[in-house]
Amino acid sequence: MKKSVLTGFAVGTLVSALTMFAFQSDGFDTAAHASGSDTYRQLTLFSDVFERVRADYVEPVDSEKAVEAAINGMLASLDPHSSYMNPKSFRDMQVQTRGEFGGLGIEVTMENGVVKVVTPIDDTPASRAGLRPNDYITHIDGKPILGLTLSDAVDKMRGPVDTPITLTVVRKGRDEPFDVKLKRAVITIKSVKYHREGDIGYIRITSFNEQTGDLLEEAIHKLQNEIGAAKVKGYILDLRNNPGGLLDQAIAVGSDFIDEGEIVSTRGRHPEDTQRYNASGGDLTHGRPVIVLVNGGSASASEIVAGALQDHRRATILGTRSFGKGSVQTIIPLGADGALRLTTARYYTPSGHSIQAKGIQPDIKIEQGEDPNIKKRTLITGEAELPGHLAPEDGGKEVAGSDSYVPADKKDDKQLLYAIALLNGVQKNAHFLSGQATTAAAN
Repeated sequence: MKKSVLTGFAVGTLVSALTMFAFQSDGFDTAAHASGSDTYRQLTLFSDVFERVRADYVEPVDSEKAVEAAINGMLASLDPHSSYMNPKSFRDMQVQTRGEFGGLGIEVTMENGVVKVVTPIDDTPASRAGLRPNDYITHIDGKPILGLTLSDAVDKMRGPVDTPITLTVVRKGRDEPFDVKLKRAVITIKSVKYHREGDIGYIRITSFNEQTGDLLEEAIHKLQNEIGAAKVKGYILDLRNNPGGLLDQAIAVGSDFIDEGEIVSTRGRHPEDTQRYNASGGDLTHGRPVIVLVNGGSASASEIVAGALQDHRRATILGTRSFGKGSVQTIIPLGADGALRLTTARYYTPSGHSIQAKGIQPDIKIEQGEDPNIKKRTLITGEAELPGHLAPEDGGKEVAGSDSYVPADKKDDKQLLYAIALLNGVQKNAHFLSGQATTAAAN
């Protein structure tokens, strides 16, 4: 189906096309006619406003920017994750999903007119400078962000490699805003990192880009060779503060721990849009115990993996409630005019559970406690707190708020230490082997 693109001069053309349809179609029913007429009137209204602004605004108006802003306004009214990407933003997104791009290394969103940090990416200027989830960026090089679109703000944070930039940050628990000085760099995301913890394989996935599935397989094989396949006690899969990424990579990751069965299903507006994705390739860990670490910064693709392993009783989920982003965005290229990022479906775990605005509830709840560097606990507000978010389809209770703090020093990381202790004593923990829900206090 050919998709129409609304750009600059095309407004009048689109309205005319709808007019032709209304007069030339003979077989449509009354309801369809009424709907078409309403759409025609609204597009005529938009065209009238656009022409009035272009003709009479106090200063000359860039028609392309005005229409782009109108498109963004329409998409922003749908949900927090639908947006329009102009050609430059589309190219930047394609580069980022390939795992290498220029900038500071932070996943961000827009909230109340300022940029909000979702999570800094490991080993980037942002993480080394100490930026944290839930930080608000109010100024870039002393100039306020208020009034900019998210795309504009991101563009200002990007720039030539090795050039300096100063971000003004507001952080909960700090009385005053403070400046963070960074230097831009080429951000090469190696999305999978791993090392051994004695006879335990520790694997951290920071995002789901095009390389993630292959890198995970490599990590598992190298850990088995290093430890000895027969000696591996289990694996810790760390998805904390992982904001998600590509759906096919989430399926690939889940498949590496499950022999067979469903990983995730997606359901769109129409019944025929339902898609089911099953495991393929077999369990590379040969049935060894798995613990998945999640927290308030674990979103989207991270939740798909955690939900699949939890439903198959293949892993124990440990940490705090995840973010709760249970929607799927499709990137629809618009030729030379960029692309549309549109929410097209909700996703469901193998048991049919939607985590939209609810998150994944861990089997074992372990809280890290307070970050000693700030006065108050750091909480990720979660999908349920984002303005305009999709409500849970089943009408269930929305839940928001979860710890996102991960200590830099392993000795202070209560979640990781608890997971290591479980795997080292796994035969003494019937609750872990059976996958029964457990709550544990971390003192």
